[in-house]
Amino acid sequence: GEDVKPFTPEKTKEIVMSLQQPAVFCNMVDDWPALHWNVKYLSAVLEGKTIQFRLGLKTVDLVPQFETSCSYVEATLEEFLAWSCGQPSCLSGPFSCYDYSKYWAYADYKYIARIFEDKPEIFQDVRWSDFGFPGRSGKESTLWIGSEGANTPCHLDSYGCNLVLQVQGRKRWHLFPPGDTSFLYPTRIPYEESSIFSKVNIANPDLKRFPEFRNSTAHVVTLSPGQVLLVPRHWWHYVESIDPVTVSLNSWIELDADHEARVEEAITRMLVCAIKSAENPSDGDLWLNPTEVEATSHEINLQYLNKAVSAYLKCQEASVSGQACSSSIGAKQRTNAPCKRKRREVGCEPESCTLLTQECDFPTPKAEELQKIPFGPHLVQVLPQSHKTSGMGAVAVERVGGDLLHENEGEHFGKLHCKRKRLLTSNDCEIAAHQMDSDCSPCTSQTALSTNDLLDCLVNPRVISVVAQLLLERMRV
Repeated sequence: GEDVKPFTPEKTKEIVMSLQQPAVFCNMVDDWPALHWNVKYLSAVLEGKTIQFRLGLKTVDLVPQFETSCSYVEATLEEFLAWSCGQPSCLSGPFSCYDYSKYWAYADYKYIARIFEDKPEIFQDVRWSDFGFPGRSGKESTLWIGSEGANTPCHLDSYGCNLVLQVQGRKRWHLFPPGDTSFLYPTRIPYEESSIFSKVNIANPDLKRFPEFRNSTAHVVTLSPGQVLLVPRHWWHYVESIDPVTVSLNSWIELDADHEARVEEAITRMLVCAIKSAENPSDGDLWLNPTEVEATSHEINLQYLNKAVSAYLKCQEASVSGQACSSSIGAKQRTNAPCKRKRREVGCEPESCTLLTQECDFPTPKAEELQKIPFGPHLVQVLPQSHKTSGMGAVAVERVGGDLLHENEGEHFGKLHCKRKRLLTSNDCEIAAHQMDSDCSPCTSQTALSTNDLLDCLVNPRVISVVAQLLLERMRV
C-alpha cells in the first residue's frame, strides 16, 4: 500500500510556521521523485547545459571567504563530476586550473525554474505540498551542487524561514539563534539583499578580534539524504559539504514578519549604496556581492523603500480590519519563485520584483492554537552544543537507526575555509589576492576608522530596526 507520512500537510505546516528552533523532518519525502536527483541524473537531464560554479581553496584562514573573493567558471555537470572524481580528462576542461585536492566547487543558488525552464515537467518532482504548501514545487525551489569542502559563509536570511532537502551526500549545518547576533559581529559588507553576514570565520574563529564569539552557542547537525531541515526565521547558519559530491534543494517560506524586514532591508540598501558609491572605486574594496551585479541608484532605492513601507502599512490595515488579502496577489505569490536574493539571472528587476510588494500570506498560528510540538523519530531537534563555541570542534546531532547520536566531529571542522582571492571571472589560475579591505585584515592594527567601520555601526540590525520603527510611526501619523 501507499506509504503513510508521519504528519499530515496541515500539521507539518503548523510545525513549520510555529517552531522557533531548528529541527529535522524524517520519513516525509520517501516518495518524492526529487530524491533521485543525483549529479549523474541531473547531468543527463541538462544535456550539456553549462552552469556557473564558485571555487575556493581548501585552506584555513581567520577570514571568511565571501563570494567577492572566489573564482568562477562555467561548466557542465558532467565536467564537474569528472573533476570531483579526479579524472584525467579535466586537465583540459574548465576546471583544469583548479586542483581538486586544493579546491572546492559550488553551484549554489541555482533557481530550478531557470535552469529547467525547457523541462517544466521536472518541477513536479518536488512536492512541498506535503509540508502544507499546496502549489509549491520545484519551480519555487533552489538547487545546490557542491564538492567536498564547498561552503557558504555564516549569515542569516532577512526573510522567511527555510526548508532544505538533502538529496545526495551529506552537509553539516552550524546554526546559531537570533539572540547570538551580537556575538557573530554582523556586517553588510559584502552587501547583498536579504543576507546579513558574520565577520567571524566559523571554521576558524579569530577570538582576538572577535572575543564575544565565545559566548555564542552552536546547534550543529549533519543532514543526510532524505532528511529535511527547518531553519527558523533569523537563525544564523554556516553550511559545509562533507562528502565528495552533494546535492540539496530548498524553498524559502514567506512570513508575516517579512513585511517589516523588507522596510529594514530597503533602509540598509539605501545607506550602503549611498555611502559606498561615494568612495573612491580604485581602492579595491569589492563591497558589492556578485549576486547584486551593480549598485542601484538613490532614486531606485527610494522607490524600494516607499514600496516596502506601503506594503507593510497595507498589510497592517488588512489585519486590523480583518479583511483577507487580495486573492489575485496571493495566487501570484504562490506561483512565483520567491526572490530570496534579487538575482538578475531570474529577471528580478526593480519594476518586476515582487519582493517588496508581497501581500499577507501564510499567517502564523496563534500560540494558544498550537499543540505541543511532536518531537520524536520523525521530527528531530537540533540541540545546542553542550559547551560554548570554542572553535576546537563541534557536536553534531545525527539520526542513526532511529536514535539520536551526539558525536564530536571536530576533525572535519576548521579544514574547509579558503584564503581570500580576487574575484576571477575567467579560468586564470591561482591569482592570489594581496589586497584586503580594512575589515578583513587580521593583523593590521586599527589606527583610523574606515567607511566599513562606520557602516557596521550604522546598518547594524539593531540600529536599522529602530530606524524602521521611526519611519513607520512617521507614516502612520
